[in-house]
Amino acid sequence: MPTEIPQDVQQRAEDLRAVLNYHNYRYYALDSPEISDAAYDKLLHELKALEAEHPSLVTPDSPTQRVGADVVTTFEPAPHRVPMLSLDNAFGEEELREWDQKIRRYLHLPADSAIEYVAELKIDGLSINLTYERGSLVCAATRGNGVVGENVTPNIRTIRSVPLRLGEGRKGGGEEGRQGDKETRRQGEEEPTPNTQHPTPSLIEVRGEVFLTHEEFRRINEANEEAGLPTFANPRNAAAGSVRQKDPGVTASRRLTVFLYAVGAAEGVRFESQMDLLETYGAWGLRTNPNVRVCGNIDEVLAFTEEWKECKEGLNYDIDGVVVKVNSFAMQRELGFVSRSPRWAIAFKYPALQVQTVVEDILIQVGMTGALTPVAALKPVAVAGVVVSRATLHNQDEITRKDVRIGDTVVIQRAGEVIPEVVEVVTSARTGAEQPYVMPTHCPSCGTEVVRPEGEAVTRCPNPSCPAKVRERIQHFVSRNAMDIESLGGKRIDQLIDAGLVRDPSDLYRLTMEQLLPLERMGEKLASNILGAIEKSKSCPLNRLLFALAIRHVGEHTAEVLADHFGTLPRVMEASVDALNGVYEIGQTTAESVAEFFADPANRAMVERLLEAGVNPKCSDSAPRSDRFAGRTFVFTGALTLFTREDAERTVKQLGGRASGSVSKSTSYVVAGEKAGSKLAKAQELGVPVLTEEQFQEMVADDEVMM
Repeated sequence: MPTEIPQDVQQRAEDLRAVLNYHNYRYYALDSPEISDAAYDKLLHELKALEAEHPSLVTPDSPTQRVGADVVTTFEPAPHRVPMLSLDNAFGEEELREWDQKIRRYLHLPADSAIEYVAELKIDGLSINLTYERGSLVCAATRGNGVVGENVTPNIRTIRSVPLRLGEGRKGGGEEGRQGDKETRRQGEEEPTPNTQHPTPSLIEVRGEVFLTHEEFRRINEANEEAGLPTFANPRNAAAGSVRQKDPGVTASRRLTVFLYAVGAAEGVRFESQMDLLETYGAWGLRTNPNVRVCGNIDEVLAFTEEWKECKEGLNYDIDGVVVKVNSFAMQRELGFVSRSPRWAIAFKYPALQVQTVVEDILIQVGMTGALTPVAALKPVAVAGVVVSRATLHNQDEITRKDVRIGDTVVIQRAGEVIPEVVEVVTSARTGAEQPYVMPTHCPSCGTEVVRPEGEAVTRCPNPSCPAKVRERIQHFVSRNAMDIESLGGKRIDQLIDAGLVRDPSDLYRLTMEQLLPLERMGEKLASNILGAIEKSKSCPLNRLLFALAIRHVGEHTAEVLADHFGTLPRVMEASVDALNGVYEIGQTTAESVAEFFADPANRAMVERLLEAGVNPKCSDSAPRSDRFAGRTFVFTGALTLFTREDAERTVKQLGGRASGSVSKSTSYVVAGEKAGSKLAKAQELGVPVLTEEQFQEMVADDEVMM
């Protein structure tokens, strides 16, 4: 039988955890330590000794558990309860003022009325979602595709500025902290005090950014250089690579930090405004950016952006702009969302840094759809912390418009500080030796004569067997946001193609151990991992398979729309252009592209081979089960008591209709709950039929899809 732990020992361990968590917060979140490192280490050593002697004392949120998780071989998917959306961008004063006016029009506010905004520095790091249940950190996930991220909890637990329990930044760990025996405290410790003003929620998704300081980035690169390892191009890449380490010990060795500024799902807590959220986060021990300002109008926002345009160079971390949010959460709810972005927030981006370099050559890349893209091979140059040696020239029209020649001195920038592009030619630097460039008449990969469809700017290779197209399509097919087949990088795919083992994606599912083992640097373990990843991908969601097929105009979001609407692969394959065009967010061009793809005998045969090989995509749960509401749009407003808004909107979609966040002339019905506001008023103004919750329930009573 285990020996009972004396009460005073249990209490001492609890006191030590509370005090150490408090000093962690002072040091890592506030940069304001109250005790010396030696005093902290002494307290930590005492707690480790107690836990070693009595293992049952160890708790998940103990400061001793920051490091020590096992090495992982893969990151499990982590669905977000509320999607992590991206922000629209504004690249100047005019666009920011236009956004402000759009908000006023949407809220029916006078042009001269004041809207309170919160301006926050936009951290250039890795987005993260921290899920706390009853105050304890239970999951940390990357943004991923916005709906599902990767579970990186063991790594995030190593970040000292991330509390393992909400309130550990308060003295004694918050409302659950006990007073304890005063006689067991040591010098340098503080009396725990409960916090009742900001009680711990039952569940909350806390969102923010993981990043590295410039100082830590330099230290990591210097250490890598000494060890003969590759260095990172910029702090953001280093932070992302550190978070996705398979060994949490490596993550712990890199002093990552966080700023937290947003919320996903939340139960047991309600925020009145963005500033209320930030202040509550601070009370819970969550680290927030001190460089935040409440602005009474858009002029004050612009003053903030102008101020930080100069001051940002003095920061010890990278920012790429300012995020502007409507402060009031009530207004945020009223404004809602458009596509994948909130109406109530926008990212003001600073002008990209520009530098000059020389175009040493112009090369052609052949994409998976056969598009020939000219790429400038540049004399390597650093732009915003990244060494750039290539920049896209888009197409022949762009080359002609900018008059880019081989040998030219050009100005380049990173568009959105990500994709390098040629801005303009420095014509005054020309010597006469520069060579004009004309797109090739034949594909550089297979020699087939290229075509340029009428009305398009892109030149394409029409050969379906073009090696470059085959390689790019397979590379896309196995990528993380498509079928997510690990261990199949570019060089490995080249091996499979060169060996004649793979000609299209369906061939991947017929690979055997006997075929893989003879390949260079292919051991039994790697071959087994590849075959296991291929097998696992057979049951991927339908939207990922549709995206993986590389249908023109079908990106990740469009693939989700198609999957949600049609539900199964056969229904998508048999859909007519009219049926596709009738889907909300699917335009005529995309509809024609999807129909043409599945009408092509070669594509259809390839998909049939995928199905024969066992690929069985999961159907979408939100696919329509009938067309009763086809062509109808519903808006839900006010406090709903008979069902949740999410359940009601899902019901509408399952009956073939559309749920919208705004009222317009095309709205079919507004379902109004208690305290319905401006949406109800607008519906009455436009003559849109208004339903009670009971009337809506009657409409769907005959269908087994409701809530």
